[in-house]
Amino acid sequence: MALQDDFFSKNYDSLSGVDIKAIFHNKAVVPLQAISYAIQREKAPIYTMGHPDPRAFSRGKRGIAGTLIFAVFDRHALVGGGAIFEDSAIWADKEEIFPSVTPAEYAPNSIAGMGLDAVGGVGVQDVLGEDSPANAAAALSYDQQQARPWYADQIPPFNIILTGANELGLLLSMRIYGVEILNEGYGISIDDLLSEMQMTYVCRAIAPWSKVAIANGWPGPTGHDINI
Repeated sequence: MALQDDFFSKNYDSLSGVDIKAIFHNKAVVPLQAISYAIQREKAPIYTMGHPDPRAFSRGKRGIAGTLIFAVFDRHALVGGGAIFEDSAIWADKEEIFPSVTPAEYAPNSIAGMGLDAVGGVGVQDVLGEDSPANAAAALSYDQQQARPWYADQIPPFNIILTGANELGLLLSMRIYGVEILNEGYGISIDDLLSEMQMTYVCRAIAPWSKVAIANGWPGPTGHDINI
């Protein structure tokens, strides 16, 4: 029979956590357990003499922040080999303490044509004194080198897309733009059967839940309505 088209299927509908998937960096995030956000904005009352109540409210800055909770399996949720952002790259100071447990995963990668250690005896002052783009790039690589992030707060800004779909054909999407990780926390205990990793983040903007329109009903494998 066809999908029901009666009062109950036309009523209000909702989604639960099992209906929602999160996309980070164009990859589905399997270990994500929860995500939340809060929007705050500065608003101050304006008073004038002779009146105890505010005459108006001025509007100031807005801030958006939230939390992420991941289930920890056999690897870090976001960084490291096999993680979501394993292909990301950052510029790291050569004097930073690089992880040494898995050097193959975190070892800094040199950029072809930009490596500058003590090659040719060129000093940093010689390079910084020049204005050409080639010398500027060489000056950068003299003190910096490309590496994979080994802390979550080193991950470059990214977007989060939440997509939801249930059995009745409801499709929703939500977007969080310019996410930057701030804090990361993790702990294990003999009493915990599941270990979790918590993170907090800030972002640039949020597009709230909105319905995704479907042409000609719910598309089946051939693009037509599904008949059961």
